[in-house]
Amino acid sequence: MSESTSHFNKLYKKRQRWWEGAGSDYGKRGMGMPRLQRQLAVAFSIVFIATIHRGWSGHQDAVHITAILGESVVFNCQVDFPADHPVPYVLQWEKKGEEIPIYIWYDSYPTHSGEGYEGRVSRVSPDSPYGLASLNLTNIKESDQGWYECKVVFLNRSPNSHKNGTWFHLDVHAPPRFSVTPEEVIYVNTGDAIILNCQAEGTPVPEISWYKDANPVEPAATIGIFNDGTELRISSIRQEDIGDYTCIAKNGEGQISHTARVVIAGGAVIMVPPTNQTTLEGKKVQFSCEAKALPGNVTVRWWKEGTPVKQVASLETRVTVRRDGSLVINPVAAEDTGMYTCQVSNGIGDPQSASAYLSVEYPAKVTFTPTVQYLPFRLAGVVQCYIKANPPLQYVTWTKDKRLLEPYQTKDIVIMNNGSLLFTRVNENHQGRYTCTPYNAQGTQGSSGQMEVLVRKPPVFTVEPESLYQRKVGETVEMHCDAQEAEGTQKPTIQWQRRDNQPLQKSRVRVTGGNITIESLRRTDFGYYQCVASNEVATIVTSTQLVVEGTQPHAPYNVTANASEFAVSLQWLPGYSGGPDYNQVYTIWYREAGVNDWLTIPVTPPGSTQVTINRLTPGTTYEFQVIGKNIIGDGMLSKIVTVRTLDGTAIPSTEKDGTTPPDGPRPGPPRNVTVTEISNGFVITWQPPIERANLINHYSIQYKTDGPWKSVSKGQIRPEDTSYLVKNLVGGRTYYFRVFAYSVKSYESSETVKFSVPARVKHKAITAGVVGGILFFIVAIILSVCAVKICNKRKRRKQEKEYNMVACRLSDARNGSSAAPVSQVPLKK
Repeated sequence: MSESTSHFNKLYKKRQRWWEGAGSDYGKRGMGMPRLQRQLAVAFSIVFIATIHRGWSGHQDAVHITAILGESVVFNCQVDFPADHPVPYVLQWEKKGEEIPIYIWYDSYPTHSGEGYEGRVSRVSPDSPYGLASLNLTNIKESDQGWYECKVVFLNRSPNSHKNGTWFHLDVHAPPRFSVTPEEVIYVNTGDAIILNCQAEGTPVPEISWYKDANPVEPAATIGIFNDGTELRISSIRQEDIGDYTCIAKNGEGQISHTARVVIAGGAVIMVPPTNQTTLEGKKVQFSCEAKALPGNVTVRWWKEGTPVKQVASLETRVTVRRDGSLVINPVAAEDTGMYTCQVSNGIGDPQSASAYLSVEYPAKVTFTPTVQYLPFRLAGVVQCYIKANPPLQYVTWTKDKRLLEPYQTKDIVIMNNGSLLFTRVNENHQGRYTCTPYNAQGTQGSSGQMEVLVRKPPVFTVEPESLYQRKVGETVEMHCDAQEAEGTQKPTIQWQRRDNQPLQKSRVRVTGGNITIESLRRTDFGYYQCVASNEVATIVTSTQLVVEGTQPHAPYNVTANASEFAVSLQWLPGYSGGPDYNQVYTIWYREAGVNDWLTIPVTPPGSTQVTINRLTPGTTYEFQVIGKNIIGDGMLSKIVTVRTLDGTAIPSTEKDGTTPPDGPRPGPPRNVTVTEISNGFVITWQPPIERANLINHYSIQYKTDGPWKSVSKGQIRPEDTSYLVKNLVGGRTYYFRVFAYSVKSYESSETVKFSVPARVKHKAITAGVVGGILFFIVAIILSVCAVKICNKRKRRKQEKEYNMVACRLSDARNGSSAAPVSQVPLKK
């Protein structure tokens, strides 16, 4: 079977199914369709055969029509009746490439519209100027482009084949439309490479052209246009490449454009940082953190003391981060006190962060009350009152057996700074039921529960270690210790520990009962050891020293440095030399801060514990270490000491104001400055900055009452120190303190802390002055009496000397002449 015949059979079967459906519809309308159906089938068979034999080859006289996408078109097709006599006919429109006709019409019967043409094809009205077989195609699509044929089939007539088919070619033109465009804003950094891709569709195919800031883009070394104009490539962004880039797609039906802006990207910058806040417990607090960025997709994250706020269990249900980046805590609890840090980022550059401290104030409260506490008989003991307070604790009142206790008027009892009671020498009268009530500026949350205080005898050592154990490297030492409890108390537990809190080497250390054995001794075992016996009444401690001989020297300690413009003088205390038969010499290791390599200088004369390093650079920070050496080998290095040589540039004066630091990198502010009273003065403590603590060269402290700021510390406070003792504060006065963290050329100040010195400190000072005056008066009297006695003694010696001289003269006169003897003059005693 030929290919054309096979194609005919397929078309015939499809048309037959349509006509069968149409015939059934006609049957419903009461028409005599079986005969008509057969006539139509015969007519279409003839048309199909003619079509196949022609092979779609009659295109020479085709009509070419151009239409615009979305518009309408009419294919004008005449009906040539045989002998100009109207007879019944069937109208059929086909499109080349479609197996089913796109349109079939017969008289007043239902028409057929092909798939995709429903509602878009129709026969023109009979009174139109077009032929009766003309077809109206609306809402034209690009897929409508192609060859169309008009066919008229006369029933019961043989078709005139060369006039039966009329061909049309439809060209569909479409204005340009973009299928791919670059983003409207493109963020870049200098040196980046980018590709702007702009693709368009339409008929005819659109042409693409590029403009920058309204001027045509000219290809250059770093700029090129590729892939038929669809891609604009810039291999390395320069400042002059920043601007608006427009791609224009144009064909005969119109043009469209799209603009992309290329801008330099910028990381997020905090415009409104959070600030330190103080609030009352139960209130609401909000920290701001406003940032700007380009692009503006800023992400804000919050941390508390280094932990994301969402992961802090106590904050989980009370914390909110708003869209504007602010942090809200509602309500605030006492445990929320701390440092809060916001971090902003838009994915460009390093994230920026800023921190603020939240201080939650609340009345002083007792956090824990032990029901029973013990005091050791005839020793010092403490009755604890566990307190939390912000602002700081001001004072604590105590009751004993429901009566107010006045510690200042009671012998052997002192209230400690933390509010606890210190009994300097416990006796049986101190036993009883105690309560404590703390107060601060916000008041108190109430008293503690009653605490039963019992006086019992402490444990006592029955076996104590020797005061000194001397062993050689590799040997074994055994130290003995035991203790016994008092009647009615628990047996004490015995533990061994190093006084420097270094851990014991469990692989070589064995503790049996109260005895400790250390095997295979090493240099690191050298030190002081403590036997600690504890029970519910007291903890007692006895110490011993273990000396390990035959080792390299131990590290020098207490290294101090004094700097001049070109030199630094070092002093230190020697570490253990390794044994009595070992002498050690020293070497100095030093380098500029930030430099990897160390320089060394031997100390002369050998064994000296001080040296001066010369030929240093002014205004430079140096690091120093000292190491000892004996006949066995090098010892351990001392701790690093950092010192800066003088450069003639004054450190920013803190005597005047110190509020405006000079230019240069500076550390963050010192944190959590507190002032605490102790037995011999007041301790100022602080925490290092969270940010850039590595820049700290030294600290200093300022104070004032109602006058200008003054310096507390005479010299520089080392960067590793975070406390300072002040002794001479006047009772009854209010002081203000602030701590400065200095870098090489700049500094940062902590917040100002207020501290009121209790009035009793003043009374102590007055008492001490009176006692001192009396003692001075007594000493003066004693010195006066001694002076009188010394003067009398000197006077008596002088008189004796004069009488001796007189006696000598008389004796000489008698011996030198023959005169009668002269009687001796007795000396007065």
